[in-house]
Amino acid sequence: MLLNSTTYKYFLWSLKLGAIINIYFLLQTIETKIADVDPFLLIPAQILFFVSAYRCLFPVGYVKNIVLHDTIFSSIFLTRLLATFVEITYIYMFSYVLRIVNVGEFFLLDMLSWIMVIQVTVSQGFVWGAILFQREKYYYFEEFGWAIIFALNTFISLIIFLYGNSYEQYKILIQLNLIFGALYLPWQFIHLRSISSRVSKNKLLDNKIEKISYELFIIGLKKSVFYREQTSKPDAWGGLVGLTWMLNYWATLIPVWLYFIIYTFASS
Repeated sequence: MLLNSTTYKYFLWSLKLGAIINIYFLLQTIETKIADVDPFLLIPAQILFFVSAYRCLFPVGYVKNIVLHDTIFSSIFLTRLLATFVEITYIYMFSYVLRIVNVGEFFLLDMLSWIMVIQVTVSQGFVWGAILFQREKYYYFEEFGWAIIFALNTFISLIIFLYGNSYEQYKILIQLNLIFGALYLPWQFIHLRSISSRVSKNKLLDNKIEKISYELFIIGLKKSVFYREQTSKPDAWGGLVGLTWMLNYWATLIPVWLYFIIYTFASS
């Protein structure tokens, strides 16, 4: 098989290259004209570059507390805490870009852009619930929330593209939103199906876990802080879907996209 424990381990190690990319982008936001960009654009990008570099260096998987490196820096709790900040801030950044490009032309679109921020916050609640209360099905609701977020991002961009009159200066950003939506939404459908399949297989295990309680919360909290299982088994990391997700989210697509956004505003 192409994806076995050895090849997957090589891939996880290759994420270190993504850390270099993110650190380069972060330094560019400090030392070049990009540093003068609107802070509501700049700060979310800087947070993402820092956290993505960290996640490339210390990759983890929440579902089974799996890690590449058995170190405190691979703490599930710490990684998820950082991810919570970055996900809320970078979706806020996307929504802010939409409001800038819309320039108040369509009031409804501005409202929908704020729903993106609300939804990403709700999704954080689901993923924390999954981690702290060991409810694997909550991961499905979290990812379904991401589908909603980028469906809204795509819809808003499409309306601006078709009917907007003031977006020419940032046309490339709207086009990128549409391209991403066309590629991501079908992929996310596949991702959701894989999560649903995994949840169905583990349903009996979920049913054996005690009801949500303070005691279960404490157990989940301690487990997220201290328990780690070092492995490079493809199934544990989500196979090809997990590989694609890590590569694009932490190392390539999302960091490059955010850098391009702030570079575009710095050049305008």
